[in-house]
Amino acid sequence: MWDNPRLLNSVAGFLTGIALLLLGFAAVQLLLRSPLFLLREITVRGSLVHTKRSQIEQAARERIEGNFFGVDLGEVREGLERLPWVRRVNVRRVWPDRLEVRLEERVALAHWGDDALIDTDGERFAAHSDALLPYFAGPDGTEAEVARRYHIFAAVLAPLGKEPVRVVLTPRYAWQLRLQDGMQVMLGRDAPDRPVEARLARFVAVYAETVGKMQQQHAYVDLRYPNGFALRVPDLKG
Repeated sequence: MWDNPRLLNSVAGFLTGIALLLLGFAAVQLLLRSPLFLLREITVRGSLVHTKRSQIEQAARERIEGNFFGVDLGEVREGLERLPWVRRVNVRRVWPDRLEVRLEERVALAHWGDDALIDTDGERFAAHSDALLPYFAGPDGTEAEVARRYHIFAAVLAPLGKEPVRVVLTPRYAWQLRLQDGMQVMLGRDAPDRPVEARLARFVAVYAETVGKMQQQHAYVDLRYPNGFALRVPDLKG
């Protein structure tokens, strides 16, 4: 071995490479721990309505470990996205000692039950709003479908100038609506070849010539019949 120059050169090169790797690793670790590169500022960008800047700064600082080079941006982003009204976050380093946070808030579409909201993407989140919003309810996991059907129901009812203010999907997956004038609409369950919005469209089509001509206030309409509907008004019993 010792009289083989080629082998000796290979061993020397290998050892030199190992030494350089160890030296580089040590330099990186020193850089990540150096007090010379402490993070001193968090800048928040974006229009905030429901989330306070103090909440953002606190949530970010709770996830910061290390200095400017060592901080895990993914950890910071994950911590910020746990805030109730936060939908999307982007975090980046700004030399020499700052983190910049760009934040997008959720836009509430409706109340979900008594303790949550649904955003415009159909996602449920734990927050409170005093805004006048529709009310949704349904089995767990149906939030996006209830939000999707709400938009469909609203579009079908638009020619009547009516809006759904309550959309409920029961545990048996039957649809129930309440309109802004107080009318309760029982849509029932989807049929294999006909979704419930088809029943609602049929009701809208005949409304002017039937219910629209009645003088009484309409309290309840049942659209679960295949070829018609049942109507109840407050001053009638049935």
